[in-house]
Amino acid sequence: MENILYGLAAGLIIALIIYIVMAVKLKGAKSAAEKENARLRQMLSDRMELESEGVARLKKENEELRKSNENLRISMQTYAQKPGRKELQRLTVYQTAVDRLIINSPGFGAAWQAALKESEDEFEKTYTGVQAFIRKMIPLKTDAQLISEIDDNSKEDNR
Repeated sequence: MENILYGLAAGLIIALIIYIVMAVKLKGAKSAAEKENARLRQMLSDRMELESEGVARLKKENEELRKSNENLRISMQTYAQKPGRKELQRLTVYQTAVDRLIINSPGFGAAWQAALKESEDEFEKTYTGVQAFIRKMIPLKTDAQLISEIDDNSKEDNR
């Protein structure tokens, strides 16, 4: 019976030692898990803070861009309504039409280039020398103005 008690005591001592070793390992694993959990929570809060700052910055930048876009849209409308803008648009349309005529009409191109060169030379002369001085003192009427005056006079005569 004594042998049974020694065997039982030896078994209990071994079980107690194993229990203590397992408790220490479990406490270490629990501590490591808590540290990892705290580290992950800190990383998550840092990331959320960075993302919220980034989203706030993007919203602010988006609002600034909207304001800038609205200002540019208003500026474009104002610019389109300035005096002379419609004339520039009309000149662009005329230039496109002339380019198409040059391409599609075989004899038009050469005659147009000659007339254009003469007009450019005459225009340059109006900014140099005596012609420029005379033009500043006495405004000359263009062919378009003369034609519109003739049309106005003929309409008045018809009444």
